[in-house]
Amino acid sequence: MAAYTVDGAPVARERFYALACDPRRSVVVEACAGAGKTWMLVSRILRALLEGAEPQEIVAITFTRKAAGEMRERLSEWLDEFARGDAAQRVEALVQRGLPAREAQALEPALAGLQQRLLQGGRLVEIRTFHAWFSQLLRAAPLELLEAQGLSPELQLVEDEAELMPELMARFHAAVLADAALLADYQDLVLSQGRSRLQSWLEAAFAKRVEIRLAQAHGRLLDSLPDAAFDPLAAFAALRPALQALAIELGQAKNATPKKKAGEIEQALRLADEPALDAVWAALFTDKGTPRKNLGEAPALLAACDELARIQAALEQRQAARWHRQMSGLALCLLAEFEALKRERGLVDMNDLERGALALLSDPVLAGWVQERLDSQIRHLLIDEFQDTSPLQWHALHAWLAAYVGAGGGASGQRPPAVFIVGDPKQSIYRFRRAEPRVFAAARDFVRAGLDGVLLACDHTRRNAPPVLAAVNAAFDMASRAQEYSGFRPHTTESSGAASPLEGVFFIEDGGAGEEAAEEGAVEAEEGAWRPSLSRARHEPELHRRAAEAQRIAACIAALLAEGQVLPGEIFVLARKREGLRVLAQLLKAQGLPHVAPEDQLLLESPDVRDLLALLDVLASPGNNLSLAHALRSPLLGADEADLLLLAERSGSADWLGVERPAERWSWWAALMECPAEALSPALLRARELLARWSGLAAQRSPHDLLDAIVHEGELQARLAAAVPVSERIGRLHAVDALLALALDLDGGRYAGLYGFVRALKSRALNLTAPAEPEAVQLLTVHGAKGLEAKVVFLMDCEAGPARAESSSLAIAWPVQEEAPATVAFLASESRPPASLQALLEDEREQRQREELNALYVAMTRARSRLVLSRTLAKRRPAAATWWSRLQPLAAALAVPELAAGAAQAAAGFHLLELPPASPRPPEQQAAPVGQGPEVVDDSAALGEALHRVLEWVSGPAGAAQPLERLLAAASQMYGLDAKRSERLTRSAGAILASRDCAPFFEAQGLSWAGNEVALHWQGQDLRLDRLVCRPDEEGRPVWWVLDYKLNPAPQQLPEYIGQLRRYRAAVQALQPGEAVRTAFITGQGRLIDCTE
Repeated sequence: MAAYTVDGAPVARERFYALACDPRRSVVVEACAGAGKTWMLVSRILRALLEGAEPQEIVAITFTRKAAGEMRERLSEWLDEFARGDAAQRVEALVQRGLPAREAQALEPALAGLQQRLLQGGRLVEIRTFHAWFSQLLRAAPLELLEAQGLSPELQLVEDEAELMPELMARFHAAVLADAALLADYQDLVLSQGRSRLQSWLEAAFAKRVEIRLAQAHGRLLDSLPDAAFDPLAAFAALRPALQALAIELGQAKNATPKKKAGEIEQALRLADEPALDAVWAALFTDKGTPRKNLGEAPALLAACDELARIQAALEQRQAARWHRQMSGLALCLLAEFEALKRERGLVDMNDLERGALALLSDPVLAGWVQERLDSQIRHLLIDEFQDTSPLQWHALHAWLAAYVGAGGGASGQRPPAVFIVGDPKQSIYRFRRAEPRVFAAARDFVRAGLDGVLLACDHTRRNAPPVLAAVNAAFDMASRAQEYSGFRPHTTESSGAASPLEGVFFIEDGGAGEEAAEEGAVEAEEGAWRPSLSRARHEPELHRRAAEAQRIAACIAALLAEGQVLPGEIFVLARKREGLRVLAQLLKAQGLPHVAPEDQLLLESPDVRDLLALLDVLASPGNNLSLAHALRSPLLGADEADLLLLAERSGSADWLGVERPAERWSWWAALMECPAEALSPALLRARELLARWSGLAAQRSPHDLLDAIVHEGELQARLAAAVPVSERIGRLHAVDALLALALDLDGGRYAGLYGFVRALKSRALNLTAPAEPEAVQLLTVHGAKGLEAKVVFLMDCEAGPARAESSSLAIAWPVQEEAPATVAFLASESRPPASLQALLEDEREQRQREELNALYVAMTRARSRLVLSRTLAKRRPAAATWWSRLQPLAAALAVPELAAGAAQAAAGFHLLELPPASPRPPEQQAAPVGQGPEVVDDSAALGEALHRVLEWVSGPAGAAQPLERLLAAASQMYGLDAKRSERLTRSAGAILASRDCAPFFEAQGLSWAGNEVALHWQGQDLRLDRLVCRPDEEGRPVWWVLDYKLNPAPQQLPEYIGQLRRYRAAVQALQPGEAVRTAFITGQGRLIDCTE
């Protein structure tokens, strides 16, 4: 298969990119993972700007704000790069983007000045999400249209629907109580289905409210689940004589089973029709709905069974239709209350924006006016990740673009905008968010036929190493041959050359049957023994199995990091669900390995946020003893238990054995403020001073300003960094920053008083987004990893089977060409659907199976070099094929190393002793040797920083893999060095690394510990050491070396420098008592000057 095709025909790479990046053509690109879809889209924007388009005439649409930000960042970086580069680089860049060499040379001056042109123009390319673009359209819509759609003119977006749910449900229940028919339906469903299923149906209706509203508007909601074609009870009444005859026939059989069933049938026929039908069904059919065996094969029996099956199906259809009608009324009531609630508060949600945009673009009166505005504003429309588009979003776009179809621009009479659509149906994994991969095919056909567009396909990746891509091709080729997957074409890769030892596809060996037997033994042992529940947790088999898998993955990660082949940020661990990732996160945390949490957490679950809220509580209500005790024990104030006991005694609030409680009792606040200074510890003295000051500020400042003062005056960041392990430091500090930001943003910053702010925080389930930690192991779901890549990817829980059939769900069929769903039906069980929905459910199962394989494709293609499979041993093996069964035969075994816990803990312990402060230190001003003026100092500062950075890179984990010339060039560019200073940087770095005295301090071999830019907090000073290493002496005893880089050839002659080294040595000596500490300068001439006194 060809890697590049145009309208199905193979083409060369150059022809492909010439068409893909041509801004005058409408193009649909289907590109595999790692093909550079965003590169093509931004390149097309660049070409459009060069050909005269104004920035505001270009609209690029994607699905997340993060993706939109990345597009803006890439465009900005390119513009800056082309403005700074030379003419040859610009010409080459244009040739890569599909221009012939002659045209590229002609446009090169325009590319050089493009950044300046855009900056002078003051307008930006419109790069937005779908919902941001729809919101922009609706802000220009007439009020009459907004009112007709039930939309608030303010268009204030609902940030968290969960906050509205308590009030919504209260309103819904009040509306049901006020309507006799709805109340009867509600009570009947509670009796027949139970409160849990009814609540699940209501939640499903709320999640799919767009589909329900559209189906109702088109008269399809109630018809989605029709009644039975005949009366099942009347048909059963007609069957009674045949059943009576069947009972007589079975009673004459020789075997005991037919005789027994004959008696049951005779007993059943004495009942009324409905209970009689149930009893006869139980006599002749199993619980699974199949005819019972051992009853013979008499024609009368077979005929009766067939008729009973037909009657039972009709009865189930009738019951399902009744439940659907009842739930439809309740769902519409729920949605009506939600619409009223939003109108009262002036809110809209994402679905409202989509509905409103569709109404605006398809309105027979307004469409022409909107078309005219869009014609004058948009010349280029680009949409990324189109496989994630929903039918509603597509219909809104189609309503606009379809006006251009036909001779002379169709109904619009204008030339259509150039449309660029890029996506990959193989990566469609967001059906739960209404994404419909079949929309991509509909858009592709429309652009080809309606806009005379070109269809491009690219199956060439720039990401995956050959072994990884070979596994992708093999796995999906087997799925295609088994008719489980369609549309896959073999991929090729840009990666070539000698294979790295890191490359490959592996599976982690597990305990197999032995591990299962040990697990069963542990469960049996616990069941037969007494367990002290307060001191020992219950043995959960599933949790134990997941912990075993997490242990194996953590050991492999630790081994990779110890080998130095990868950095933590170059490792992903992916799973379809978060359960296993949570277990792994706990294990990595215990081992001190840096990692990013697998999910967001509630803001109030952060211990540091709870500490600050307790402090705000006591500032608002000084009599709150519990909040004061909480705040005092936090890292911010640092009191210990003895301090709390002192306050309890002074306040008279504690009962001491044998001591009479004093008659006068104070609050802890009063006890702290009135206690003599000599009775208080240093921590309580500091706390009293700070609390008294903050109490005064609480009445004068806003919550944000008060929090800002608390954080800075209390040195919270430095104290927090000193109190927590290094692996948790970024996340804990991030929580504090999030609370500060929330103090400004919560409800538009409306809270001027402390009490209202604290109450609002405690009453809401506010999420704390996980911080971006690019230098940590990333624990992600497959959905969360889409669009990302890493050098090493672990796939967790590969043995898990597909999701089970749902209950209390909605069955939805929305043909792409239809403006509304054809079917929206409330379904009690997917495993036993009514007859009218069986075909729909079968199609749904096929779509889910394809999405399951799409998720596997996404997961595998995240790996650049190495892919590692892992599994949790399930008690019951899934019947369907799993990721493990598909990939394990293609992988090599990877032995699990021992988890080196000691090394991780030792490193974490040393970092804890360093107490690294979070507050930034101003750049150190180097003293200028006599005779040097200010200009020389400034030049030397930039050169000195560049040298520091090169030495830091060289001695880092990945420094050995990078040529020194590349590091020098990067540092020169980073610090803006001219040719003369770049040459001096090269000489200095080369002299140091070639020096017999200096080089050993930058080589990992022979060093038991090493760190760059080591931060220390000592005697109230923030210190930063250029380099700190530990080298054993001849007798094996540790010797710490404090190294300071200086360009000056004789730094030991300057008292300022000597004093600085003395402070560094004293700080390290205090942290490493009893061990030798030496100090030395490393000069730009490659000299090591030992200054130890």
